[in-house]
Amino acid sequence: GCKWQYIIKDKEAFLQNKRLFDIVKRNMTGWLEQEYYIFNNFELQYKGINSKILIEPLIRDNINNDCEQIQVYCFNKEPKYFVKLYGGKKFNIWDENLKETCNIFDFEETMLEIEIDELISQSFDLSKKLAKEFNFVRVDWMIYHNKIFFEELTFTPYSGFHRFKNKIHNYYLGKLINIESV
Repeated sequence: GCKWQYIIKDKEAFLQNKRLFDIVKRNMTGWLEQEYYIFNNFELQYKGINSKILIEPLIRDNINNDCEQIQVYCFNKEPKYFVKLYGGKKFNIWDENLKETCNIFDFEETMLEIEIDELISQSFDLSKKLAKEFNFVRVDWMIYHNKIFFEELTFTPYSGFHRFKNKIHNYYLGKLINIESV
């Protein structure tokens, strides 16, 4: 699912609240029954995947504060572009040589002039390991208290509907995927 989550801050209070518990249980049961590939813009990579409920510890102490994120776009098993997002509206983009590049993705946010940091380098190495099985994947990371945390592997960023800056960038990024091996 996407944004299908409940944040339970006090497990005991949650278990004591029968009404809330029943609502959460009913929603989660519905999530497990969803054919997500149909529900979410026909993202066929989800077809045939057994649904699961994950219970994880909450990392952030303030869920209302945006964390910085790193999105690593990997083509043919290799990281090619890194996007570091700051609070959702500011960003930087680097290429696979860790050189800052232009806004090829047509984000409406504002580009910042920030130097490459250790977390970008770390995300490069870790993303390369995670991407070794895929022709295309975006590896997402969260930065919290200057530490990097894995978020997810994304096979259709923005459900495949995000525009590129122009047709040249669209063509160039498309050429990065080797369809011969698919």
